[in-house]
Amino acid sequence: MSTIEGKDVRKLIVACDAGMGSSVMLASTLRKQLKGTAVSVEHTPVNSIPADADVIVCHTGLADRARASAPGVVLVPFQVFIGDPAVTRVVAAIKNGGTIDG
Repeated sequence: MSTIEGKDVRKLIVACDAGMGSSVMLASTLRKQLKGTAVSVEHTPVNSIPADADVIVCHTGLADRARASAPGVVLVPFQVFIGDPAVTRVVAAIKNGGTIDG
């Protein structure tokens, strides 16, 4: 399991299967929630995660593919696209300080 301090996150990736739909909405929501921080939020296919990603959030069904695509990067799987507690914890750690486990 990897960890990162919220204050050290610069690039957060929302990884998805096809690149459309619910994950696009999640990326937009995260951009709004993290406005005013130094974090950029990008939306990418799970097989094309950029090498400079600090944290990846993706649906639990894609977690194994995301780990294979970006080994060693903190990965936070979630169940629901809006309001999932795992994603809420990531935002809180970035904004208020804390460790992100993945």
